[in-house]
Amino acid sequence: MDFQSRILGHFNDSIDTKTYASEVLPPFIEVASQMMVQCLVSEGKILTCGNGGSAGDSQHFSSELLNRFERERPSLPALALTTDTSTLTSIANDYSYNEVFSKQIRALGQPGDVLLAISTSGNSGNIVQAIQAAHDRDMTVVALTGRDGGDMASLLGQDDCEIRVPATSTARIQEVHLLVIHCLCDLIDEQLFGSA
Repeated sequence: MDFQSRILGHFNDSIDTKTYASEVLPPFIEVASQMMVQCLVSEGKILTCGNGGSAGDSQHFSSELLNRFERERPSLPALALTTDTSTLTSIANDYSYNEVFSKQIRALGQPGDVLLAISTSGNSGNIVQAIQAAHDRDMTVVALTGRDGGDMASLLGQDDCEIRVPATSTARIQEVHLLVIHCLCDLIDEQLFGSA
């Protein structure tokens, strides 16, 4: 196979995954956006976490809220738990890598806050512990997952929302996660500030 055909295959796989996701995910994205808006109007904040590419996605989301998405509007309170290397490495060194987010949530999370937890497999140990810590702090959880939802899915309660990408490829799941994040940012802005 030549390289251009291989590239075209990636584009087509991405399109197919997004088309299928567009048929099943919109109701969940809408509910998640409403949860986040309710948190923000109640003077809460959104904490985000993930590993690797999902860490990048969590930072992307928080930066869109703190700065701006596609319109001028006031900054919104969001915090990525993936960015403070001194905190991350001290927790990982002194305790366990599985606690790098949960310890931060127990310190920073407040009742009514929302945790945006991102894992393509749903099985990341530190994300599982983050969800448990969020529940301990009376926070709700929006989980971005893929495949079968993994261990994360079984932890979610009726007040939480899982947005599970119907795919098995990590790359395809991540591509849809980014689109979901942009949808959430748009819906938050629309609900809080009206049509642009």
